[in-house]
Amino acid sequence: MGEGDRTDDAKSATVQSVDRALLVLEILARLGQAGVTEIAAELGVHKSTVSRLVSVLEARGYVEQLSDRGKYRLGFAVARLARSTSAQLDLVKQSQAACDALAVESGETTNLAILDGDRIVNVAEAIGAAGIALRTWVGQSCPAHATSSGKVLLAGLDVAGVRERLPERLESFTELTVTERSELQAQLDVARERGWASVREELEVGLNAVAAPVFDADGRVVAALSVSGPAYRLGEDDFEATAKRTIAAADSISRRLGWVDLGPR
Repeated sequence: MGEGDRTDDAKSATVQSVDRALLVLEILARLGQAGVTEIAAELGVHKSTVSRLVSVLEARGYVEQLSDRGKYRLGFAVARLARSTSAQLDLVKQSQAACDALAVESGETTNLAILDGDRIVNVAEAIGAAGIALRTWVGQSCPAHATSSGKVLLAGLDVAGVRERLPERLESFTELTVTERSELQAQLDVARERGWASVREELEVGLNAVAAPVFDADGRVVAALSVSGPAYRLGEDDFEATAKRTIAAADSISRRLGWVDLGPR
């Protein structure tokens, strides 16, 4: 057997282990609690295999043992994942009305975005009367450093957090894209201080945008609300007025998430 065959076999075994671990979680979700023997019967594998799987899941907090009976049930790590998903769904639910109202007020497209590594993902959208809906941005991923939403979200991180996500040299999309992390960090400092960020044709030629942060109940930046439009309608002279509208709309979402405004940020 060659080196490549051994590598493929190892990958296959890893995939099988992951699949079985997920099945263990599904079995516990269905049964409520079960012992190793019962889980092994459900999976059709030896008890030793289940014991290894359960040990790893228990170490990660995904299952916990009922000490008096030797059975297992789902652990708190599963609940944490569920809360995370629920929080994201709640964020979209609580944000749509604000997106709609801001789109009507500004006449431009509005989006709500969250941070995903070095990119943003748009999770809600509304098209203003002045906009032409040639495509939807919902579900679309964009580079954080070249978008107003991305700059707002990155501004919610500390310097170390930004370094972890972005390289020193950043990808260029137009002649105006910021390509140095140090220059971007200076912009993030300004955005954090004034409470909003903007881009002028950094992702696409002719496209400008302004964004403001959305906070959760703990005061953490969890999303960004943006207004985007063609440069001939949303020019630099319009940024500050648009930012005021966007901040007001973003703050309304934040309050619905439990955030309390303690004064100027």
